[in-house]
Amino acid sequence: MLFPARLPRPLRLVLYALAVFVLLMMCVLPQDRLPETGTGDKPEHAIAWFILTITGYVLAPRRVWAIPTFALAFGILIEFLQATMGVGRHGEWRDFAVDAIGVALAALIYLSYRRWWPR
Repeated sequence: MLFPARLPRPLRLVLYALAVFVLLMMCVLPQDRLPETGTGDKPEHAIAWFILTITGYVLAPRRVWAIPTFALAFGILIEFLQATMGVGRHGEWRDFAVDAIGVALAALIYLSYRRWWPR
């Protein structure tokens, strides 16, 4: 069975960069160009950063602290871009706080998995 972490490193980097790019586009496009999910802004942030972090762990399982650190830094960048771009998006510290919750939950699940089900 082929696990994503066994793919060649350049391919894993491209896959993660693609995930980051998709999230970036979803976060900087004008609000009226995005589909309405009906869930609200905060759950979308938590879910997106949870998925970004888990994707990083699947592709690079030994990068225990680098993955969440990158995800948090990316969240700060997104809020800065939203606050300064002038396309109808608003950077908020609460959005970053919810991003951090998604990252923390993903890291907690991953670290628990590593502790309780080692190879």
